[in-house]
Amino acid sequence: MSTRGDLVEPSAVAAAADGPGRRGQVPTRLPLVVYVLAVGTFLMLTTEFVVAGLLPQIAGDLRVSVPAAGLLITVFAIGMIVGAPVMAMATLRLPRRLTLMLALGVFAAGHLVVAAGSDFALLLAARFVTALATGAFWAVANVAASQAAGPAARSRALGLVGAGGMLANVVGVPLGAFAGQLAGWRGPFWALAVLAVAVTALIARTVAHDGPGHQMVSVRSQMTAMRSGRLWLTLAACASTTGGVLAAYSYIAPLLTGRAGVAAGLVPLVLVGFGIGALAGTLVGGRLGDTRPYATTIVAAAGAALLLLALCLLAGNAWATVVLVTLLGFFGLGANPVLISLAVRFAAQAPTLASALTVSAFNLGTAVGTWIAGRALNSSLGSTGPVVVGTAIAALTLIPMITIARIGSAATAGAGSGLSFEFRPRA
Repeated sequence: MSTRGDLVEPSAVAAAADGPGRRGQVPTRLPLVVYVLAVGTFLMLTTEFVVAGLLPQIAGDLRVSVPAAGLLITVFAIGMIVGAPVMAMATLRLPRRLTLMLALGVFAAGHLVVAAGSDFALLLAARFVTALATGAFWAVANVAASQAAGPAARSRALGLVGAGGMLANVVGVPLGAFAGQLAGWRGPFWALAVLAVAVTALIARTVAHDGPGHQMVSVRSQMTAMRSGRLWLTLAACASTTGGVLAAYSYIAPLLTGRAGVAAGLVPLVLVGFGIGALAGTLVGGRLGDTRPYATTIVAAAGAALLLLALCLLAGNAWATVVLVTLLGFFGLGANPVLISLAVRFAAQAPTLASALTVSAFNLGTAVGTWIAGRALNSSLGSTGPVVVGTAIAALTLIPMITIARIGSAATAGAGSGLSFEFRPRA
């Protein structure tokens, strides 16, 4: 099998994959299963970042410092770094529907342990195991959604699945913060466990059976597809863009209350603003990504870096801070579905592993970013430290994305002049 996937414009690949007579035609409606998978990712991102709005309560109840409580975010990210590719390969020949259901079952069990536990080390372990299941779910969900939608609407489908996660910032995380203030921080974890069981039933009813060739997929063929240089550049962009934004966002509560002068009771509303921005950015990015993937990612990366820089300079102004946080959600996370779509395309015959690696890359950036940001919080920079860290990391995203765009331009020019820039992995 040969692929021309490494240096061909993604939109051209998508059009060609549609077959004769369908070029340029984009489905007006996405399959129901894409919406169900979006509900699943809603739970995944809610659990990952609901801790950000509960840090003071968790730290006080468990008698640890706020930076130590932030390890509940970091260890979850580490679990997804490891879990996404490892679990994707371990379940490679399992039916995707079964993999999704098993992942949700472990997800629910992990939340029950956190909701009932009181030992901080036990909670860290439960978060790690839950993250392994979350990584597996997210990787397989991305592939299931993109295949259900077809090549012409892949970015749009991934944008909708990603929007489920972004909706967590609009509804799940702020609602969890409100619930934590009213009924204690354990309540959101009980609720997530119950919701996971409900989504498992929806997955069982909507996810289709795999095709006859699914169980013939080999680990070797998946690893062979990892030779794509642009895939690794895309993964680097995944890590830096998310790491920069979430380095700042994970510790946004101390900045809002300590520097901007926002009342503690209003912090969830600011989180809603970030979530609305992220939701809108993901939907817009998903739509633009099917036709202008490189421009979309470069503009988003530049916008995020500039907004974080502005946040460093204007953090003392409450209204400016709220507006900047909202815009940061739009630009900072809007390119994520496009990056996933590019990774799946560049990996050609290894979509599941590529999807898993994007999950790992996103969370590697989160783990490194939040760890550095936690140290910066205790430095002389104080509450602005995490934003300074985020600015530097987010700016790095421009390097791989501009490189990918230049390679794409060279490929287009080469194709027009009759030159060939093919990468042909061995079958």
